[in-house]
Amino acid sequence: MTCILGIDPGSRVTGYGVIEHDRGRSRHLASGAIRLEGEDLGARLATIFEQLQAVIGEHRPDAMAVEEVFVSHNVSAALKLGQARGAAICAGAASGLSLSEYAPRTIKQALVGTGRADKAQVQHMVRALLGLRQTLAADAADALAVAICCAHLSASPVARHRQGGRR
Repeated sequence: MTCILGIDPGSRVTGYGVIEHDRGRSRHLASGAIRLEGEDLGARLATIFEQLQAVIGEHRPDAMAVEEVFVSHNVSAALKLGQARGAAICAGAASGLSLSEYAPRTIKQALVGTGRADKAQVQHMVRALLGLRQTLAADAADALAVAICCAHLSASPVARHRQGGRR
């Protein structure tokens, strides 16, 4: 059984989701969002680090999976997103977690079957795969999608081969 922490990083809202995965089945343990206030970027990054450390301390995941930065038109926003990712990654690294990173298209492909899926399709599949009835906040659902993607891809023979046969 593997416990995975998924992260949907953001400089204003960072989503997290914790799942347990065993033999092709995933179970929801926790999810939520870290809401960041104020204009001080350093303080927001410290909050991401501290609150994710608390989630890690509570759930003791074996691995962390983080969504990669998607750069569209706003380079400044992409840089802030990258800094939020860095704070999240540092929280996991400080706790000794292994790290996997996935592009948004890869996450959508793993959950929905197409890299062009919209947010509603991803949220639907997260709820279906985890057997959840309640509607999830977008950031929490995205973080759970990252964790599920990690579980599915690390369970594949190709991923096990790349990892040197471990898992």
